[in-house]
Amino acid sequence: MTPLQFEERYQAEWQELETALDLILERKKFVLGAEPPRGERVAALYRRACEQLALARARSYPLFLLDRLERLTADAHQVIYQRRELGAEALRRFVTFEFPAAVRAHAPYVLVATLLFAVPLLVVGLLVYFRPELVLSVVSADNAAQYEQMYSDAAESVGRVRGASGDWAMFGFYIRNNVGISFQCFAAGLFAGVGSIFFLFYNGASIGAVAGYLTERGLSATFFSFVVTHSAFELTAIVLSGAAGLRLGHALVAPGRRTRRESLVHAAKECAPIVYGLAAMLVVAAAIEAFWSSQRWLPHAVKYGVAGVCWIAVLAYFALQGRSAD
Repeated sequence: MTPLQFEERYQAEWQELETALDLILERKKFVLGAEPPRGERVAALYRRACEQLALARARSYPLFLLDRLERLTADAHQVIYQRRELGAEALRRFVTFEFPAAVRAHAPYVLVATLLFAVPLLVVGLLVYFRPELVLSVVSADNAAQYEQMYSDAAESVGRVRGASGDWAMFGFYIRNNVGISFQCFAAGLFAGVGSIFFLFYNGASIGAVAGYLTERGLSATFFSFVVTHSAFELTAIVLSGAAGLRLGHALVAPGRRTRRESLVHAAKECAPIVYGLAAMLVVAAAIEAFWSSQRWLPHAVKYGVAGVCWIAVLAYFALQGRSAD
């Protein structure tokens, strides 16, 4: 076999391995929707490239062929046998690039989820403000009375539920509550996306109803100064969980050339950075809600000022962070 015949015979395999290595080593940008490199396929191509390199050396093929195969096998060896990136460096890369980039890549789903959450929040909030009795269509009379008590001027700590003995107890309560809501919005996407649509709409309407009711009762200053800071993280995380759920639903409804199972697995991998990131946001939101938002001694102006910084930081993070590396 001549060197030319050898090259023509194995050219497709070398090109496939080069493309996979470029994506894995981030020498090329990964195209959203494309099939990600599979580890077993890369390993198989690496083994074949090693065999071909040994054969090329034995037959004294031209140097350019040997150089290409040596480069391919060296890169593949690095990918397969390298020590995996752990600890601070992996966390830094996730925070500075992977999480915001994944959110931007799913911008259409984020936009739809935002509308599904924000529109009922505003509409129901206005309706309940002008017709306070409508709040009973969303929450029970006992819950409405409890909300009044939680945000009244007589409350020792703003937003504390009955039975909670301190800020740490509320911190745990907020984590459990926020994670439950976000999990509903995300996991319900498995029902062809309809579940995510429902929970986004329902939670938006519920929050709007409570906000409208408390505003009509004259408790707006206490309520909004309480929610405005941690909501930058909490509400954003809820919307992102809904967006991830919509992505799962879309994968099931329109799988394209993949099977539905393959499409769902692919969508879940795409959404993984969003799910990890929003989980961290929920912990941050719970900490702010328990240890900052609930404090009576903090002036409202200070809370609004910090809230403005938080909202700008969150929006700028998803809009700008890591964009130069996209």
